[in-house]
Amino acid sequence: QVQLVESGGGLVQAGGSLRLSCAASGNLTDYAMGWFRQAPGKEREIVASIARSATHTLYIESVMGRFTISRDNARNTVYLQMDRLKPEDTAIYSCGAARAALLNLVMRNMGAYNYWGQGTQVTVSS
Repeated sequence: QVQLVESGGGLVQAGGSLRLSCAASGNLTDYAMGWFRQAPGKEREIVASIARSATHTLYIESVMGRFTISRDNARNTVYLQMDRLKPEDTAIYSCGAARAALLNLVMRNMGAYNYWGQGTQVTVSS
């Protein structure tokens, strides 16, 4: 069992930055990790994923070049650095853990995720 707790959300002006953290109660070395978001009235979407090895990542096109996912396996924590934020980035952001057999596998499919956090609100004002 892995419990995930997000932090770091808040209110920021467009163009600003936030760094989200996802702290796990258990060992994350067996899991690929992902960040997701759900905006009001929209479905949850994946934002970024990082492999167990941290050498492979993926991003959705709308955040590419602005967001960076990283992980610290020694601290069982995953981060999402968000720069040049836009109002359309406003959403509840949550992290997920997907058990992965391969070290370099990133997980795009939400159905592959075994554990989820409760989420943290990110609001970007124009």
